[in-house]
Amino acid sequence: MKELIQKLKETQNLSKEEWISLIENRSVELSDYLFAQAREVRHQYYGKEIYVRGLIEFTNYCKNDCFYCGIRKSNANTTRYRLTKEDILTCCKSGYTLGFRTFVLQGGEDGYFTDSRLCDIVSSIKSSYPDCAITLSVGEKSYESYQALFEAGADRYLLRHETFDSVHYQKLHPSSLTAENRQQCLWHLKEIGYQVGTGFMVGSPYQTSENLADDLLFIKSLNPQMIGIGPFISHRDTPFKDQTSGSLELTLFMLGLLRLMLPKVLLPATTALGTISPNGRELGILAGANVIMPNLSPINIRKNYLLYDNKISTGDEAAESLNSLKRSMADIGYQIVVSRGDSLN
Repeated sequence: MKELIQKLKETQNLSKEEWISLIENRSVELSDYLFAQAREVRHQYYGKEIYVRGLIEFTNYCKNDCFYCGIRKSNANTTRYRLTKEDILTCCKSGYTLGFRTFVLQGGEDGYFTDSRLCDIVSSIKSSYPDCAITLSVGEKSYESYQALFEAGADRYLLRHETFDSVHYQKLHPSSLTAENRQQCLWHLKEIGYQVGTGFMVGSPYQTSENLADDLLFIKSLNPQMIGIGPFISHRDTPFKDQTSGSLELTLFMLGLLRLMLPKVLLPATTALGTISPNGRELGILAGANVIMPNLSPINIRKNYLLYDNKISTGDEAAESLNSLKRSMADIGYQIVVSRGDSLN
């Protein structure tokens, strides 16, 4: 199996059968070997610098009913909220003071935030902080909407494809949503000129090694600037409440594979990793990741943006959270840098 990892490192390409073979034959020894190769490649392009993004979860209203998501439309137990434009700008102001130069506006697919409202928010942030990058993560929209938001000043867009296989996709989503449309949105975003991020859940219900191989092949063809993956974690108020969560071990293995497949990509160590293991994010960095996204949302609303159970929310102010991340990264030999941190991919 080490030969396959070496082949991947040299060519950045494997066949579907080779991907499946690696995933199904992984071991502790193989993982350690993979992570060492992934770190070497990451250091080659990004050194030991870890980029931070300021995450602002601005609405937990959503029109969709995805079977795994805690803010799904049917969940009556969620306390819904929307941040005002002023709230969002306040988050950006405190983040900017701390050194953040990328703001990630993430929310459910909330019809209240029309194109004109969102464009106004984006252009206001851009005019206040012209040296900052704005990332949006607000789901599936029309080409025209994506274009308008890009012209308003959005630089990047995160849209996890979740799973490439259309049959698997339907097992996770209501029939109103399709894998094909999701993927088409990503191609549109690329065409418009966004720096694009995609990704998938690891260990989602009914997922097979073949599904994961298809995800890797799709990402290779899309060639995004950023890839966000994290373990599936069940939520008590969803149809998947009794499903087994994804594993730390497989998620880390997939991070290592992604780093070798797209050496220059930005790869976050996600909150979900930190949720399933106290040192999950640190392990993510050691597996090849190079981005962390601390939360700039107002403390009083963070507990309501629960996509899955037990999501880590320290209750720290952003400043405390950033300082604690700096310490934990320094402990493993890395340093947090405050810059836009654009992708080299």
